[in-house]
Amino acid sequence: MTLETVSLNRSHGGVQGVYKHASRETGTGMTFAVYVPPHQDGAKLPVVWYLSGLTCTHANVTEKGEFRRACAELGLILVAPDTSPRGEGVPGDAAGAYDFGLGAGFYVDATQAPFARHYRMWSYVTEELPELLAKDFPVDRERQSILGHSMGGHGALTIALRHPGRYRAASAFSPIVAPSQVPWGIKALGGYLGEARDTWRKHDTVALIEDGARFSDFLVDVGDADQFLTAQLRPELLERACSQANIPLVLRRQPGYDHSYYFVSTFMEDHLRWHAARLHR
Repeated sequence: MTLETVSLNRSHGGVQGVYKHASRETGTGMTFAVYVPPHQDGAKLPVVWYLSGLTCTHANVTEKGEFRRACAELGLILVAPDTSPRGEGVPGDAAGAYDFGLGAGFYVDATQAPFARHYRMWSYVTEELPELLAKDFPVDRERQSILGHSMGGHGALTIALRHPGRYRAASAFSPIVAPSQVPWGIKALGGYLGEARDTWRKHDTVALIEDGARFSDFLVDVGDADQFLTAQLRPELLERACSQANIPLVLRRQPGYDHSYYFVSTFMEDHLRWHAARLHR
């Protein structure tokens, strides 16, 4: 797999890179960002996967996430993939809506036409990109964790629940915790996976927990001024599911914060320190 370097920038003693490659899973070119902190030659470093939300690319967290100083201090690689396939011939939402199609892959492998050919973000994030990272970057595959924002929070929590032995930590900002029960998720899961709702459950955090999936513990931040809190995010459903399943959950309702990267960047260091405590055990 040939990797093309788009840009390299020095930051906090490490290197922020952006890269492109031809993806076997999506059948398109894919762009992703990797921050590698300062380290000794030959060292293998823990890796934090960051999944972004609706309308985003790798660039949102890379430019606005304010993670590099903490990653440099804590010795963490941070990887930011794109949120969906892009390019000529990749179908989007027929009406041009922001919450489906381009920029809204929902971290699933689509089964429905015309999306099944390219929309394979689950396999891209959980299989293809980790293989590529292990080959070209100093990652320790035994020390991985995952976090995300909004749609990416949904992706991070579901991936962690389905791969509990792979990730030592999982956290989220403003996650869509029960997509089967909210408009964003109903539209996306129905469009990508079809109308048989039993197939949605493996991509729904609350449903996965109800069906027996478990993880060591979760950290979740939501802003109490988030405009999507009551209609789309429904954190109380995660709180109830974790309580019933005895999964330790730290759910922080942050006063006055909204859904933006001003919120994410404010608490990013908290999350990275929480991840580092588990990755460096």
